[in-house]
Amino acid sequence: MLKQDENLSFVIEPELTPRSEQRIDLYFSIPNEMGINPQTLTEESYFNNHFKSHLAYNANNIHLPLVRSRFVSKNKGEQQDYRQNLNLFCYQVRLALDADIKDALKIDEAEDFYKRANEVYEQSEGLLKKLRRYTPDDEKLLPFFTNADNYLSWHVEQSFLKLLDEGPRSSDYAKERNDLLQFCKSENTYRAEKSYNSETTMQDANRITNKMRLLQRLIEHGVILQRQTRFLNSYLKRLVKGTVTAVIMAFVMVVILNARSTFTEVTATLILILGVIYGLREIFKEDITRMIWRAIVQGRPKWRFSFKNSITKDKVASQLIWLEYMRFKKIPKEVKSIFSKRRQQNKQAAQWLHFASETRVSAKEFLPGYDTLQHTLQFNLAPFARYLKRGEGKLYHLDSNKISKQAVERRYQLNMVLLLTEEDKTLYQRYKITLNRSKIVNIELIYSKK
Repeated sequence: MLKQDENLSFVIEPELTPRSEQRIDLYFSIPNEMGINPQTLTEESYFNNHFKSHLAYNANNIHLPLVRSRFVSKNKGEQQDYRQNLNLFCYQVRLALDADIKDALKIDEAEDFYKRANEVYEQSEGLLKKLRRYTPDDEKLLPFFTNADNYLSWHVEQSFLKLLDEGPRSSDYAKERNDLLQFCKSENTYRAEKSYNSETTMQDANRITNKMRLLQRLIEHGVILQRQTRFLNSYLKRLVKGTVTAVIMAFVMVVILNARSTFTEVTATLILILGVIYGLREIFKEDITRMIWRAIVQGRPKWRFSFKNSITKDKVASQLIWLEYMRFKKIPKEVKSIFSKRRQQNKQAAQWLHFASETRVSAKEFLPGYDTLQHTLQFNLAPFARYLKRGEGKLYHLDSNKISKQAVERRYQLNMVLLLTEEDKTLYQRYKITLNRSKIVNIELIYSKK
């Protein structure tokens, strides 16, 4: 369920069915030596800059032979239907190809590697032929096809070039390697013959890459659900701020009136006293407001996501988000018990951060061919690594009166407990996340219980 995404981020990808409800809770134990606390990293800052959540029709964990090519054959009917079917096909091909290329790169033996690479090549070529076989005649539909064909051709070429660059090399498989290179060249030539991209764009790596990112977003239209974000407590926050200001102003006015009754004339002392009173008001107003606000919103959801189909605009699901620092005594007993199973050296002073998402699917059914939604939660740990120490240490060895040394990097550990609740069933898991300043070194599942 939980896996590393990029250097300093991880994702959680549960599935959702029609009319289902799901809650995910994450409890982070962040060692104090990492320097993370409400003053250095606020909940709002982390949510706005380092957290992502999206829903898409389930095409993850799919491989090329499983791609539903019947979608692309549906080139009749409404313009929106054609675009949605085409996007579904292209989205599946992209994710499936990425998964197969990643699996192939795990193979170290040249014989097995080129055998697998050839299978992926044949499957990719077949899917591209199916896409081009159903080129629409309607001029209104042709731009959608052109964008999809251009992007898939480029993405397939880039994927196989990466495969050949990072995979094992052997002179015994020069023919297989040359066949794959010829496939890449043929796709490049195909795009040039179709005049999909201008010469200026092709000669600039940044321009062609950015254009393909735009085309990628276009083929995700209708597949990845459109998200709208709402901050739930904006009016409550204004009410708290206004109430605190009113109470403090009333207190200040009482003090001023008492001072005026004591000093019948305007003197330097009166002016000094009034200046001190207004200065104290400004100092304590923000602190008091912050303290009262944290007490009021503790345990309340802070944000709401609404997910809609970007084509039909129908609401598919909604999601509530909690994110707050909390004291250890506020953590549920079951979670405390899981954390207590850590080894003694890992029980160090820590900050406790709680995240929760509660998702409710309102749709009775999904698009044809899809039984589930893929829910992706992405957490970036870059702000957690911001205050980590740079550099490396040294480990010395003594071997037969000879001293040797070995460079070692500084590493830190986050402990995290995950709770997944569906239909009154809860899955408990504890992960140990090891990271340094530049990347997540390892994510290890320590404990799991249903």
